[in-house]
Amino acid sequence: MSLLPRRKVLAALPMLALLPHVARAQAKFPDKPITLIVPFAPGGVADITARSVGQAMSQSLGQPVVIDNRPGAGGIVATQAVLQAVPDGHTLLLVSNATAVSVHLFKKLPYDVTKDLTPISTLGFFELGLAVRADSRFKTLKELVAFGRANPGKLTFGTIAVGSTQHLSAELFKARAGIDAVVVPYKGSPAVINALRAGEIDVGFEILSPLLPQLSAKVIRTLAVTGPERFSLLPDVPTVQEQGVLNYTVYSWNALAAPASTPAAAIERLRRAAREALAQPAVRDKLRDLGVTAKAGSPGELAALLSAEIKHWGEVVRAAKIEAE
Repeated sequence: MSLLPRRKVLAALPMLALLPHVARAQAKFPDKPITLIVPFAPGGVADITARSVGQAMSQSLGQPVVIDNRPGAGGIVATQAVLQAVPDGHTLLLVSNATAVSVHLFKKLPYDVTKDLTPISTLGFFELGLAVRADSRFKTLKELVAFGRANPGKLTFGTIAVGSTQHLSAELFKARAGIDAVVVPYKGSPAVINALRAGEIDVGFEILSPLLPQLSAKVIRTLAVTGPERFSLLPDVPTVQEQGVLNYTVYSWNALAAPASTPAAAIERLRRAAREALAQPAVRDKLRDLGVTAKAGSPGELAALLSAEIKHWGEVVRAAKIEAE
């Protein structure tokens, strides 16, 4: 084998000397704080989930996870901020079932959530409760459904804004239960609970977190939960399906994603950190008290979930005849 000319070897020496430094630089992730952009206001389930998991992730990552709340516009502002960031794994997005729903609420989004985002891991799942006043005449969901079928248009369901998971869940319930009820949208969860307590609506469709204090105070009751199984803090409350409304399972979820061109090694490091965080008993307990069941997942599982949710909620939006903006 012939030797390289001496001048070529000498020319290559500076590059060879740099290789260990390049390898170390590539292996070191993260090397600065991570920003997790949340498309919801502070204080809600998504925000508290992001903060709880982010703080635990920072322990294994060796860098702080900073929460940046950018609510509004169907998550568009938050998503664009992530997609405009350097795709190196240091800027993440909290995605949710609202990400899937938004595909159908806008005529044209400035991005494709299935192509422009790389899934990392799910964080948690949380169902809704169908709540009534403590003195409501409806003791079970079966009684409610029977009344609704016998009295079209007489039942009123309270939810938050049109196009929200709560609102679409109520519309889906009407279809699956075969009843005609009036769905009344309110500005937020406190308004729904106040309307329920005042007797302005018969049933409130709401995530469990704001309902739990009201249940503890015994001012409301929950006829059912919408998940696939009973919630651990409400073991005596059956699911909707248990009470005869078939093909009805609804839950919300939160997860982590990054820009599509983020290096695979960074995605894997973040996935491991999320899994480790969600395995901590303190984190799991914190989320459970919010009505959230902690659950990590693989990028492939999250991609499949997002795709399925886009299809599912698209059918519900079309059935409810909600016009895209």
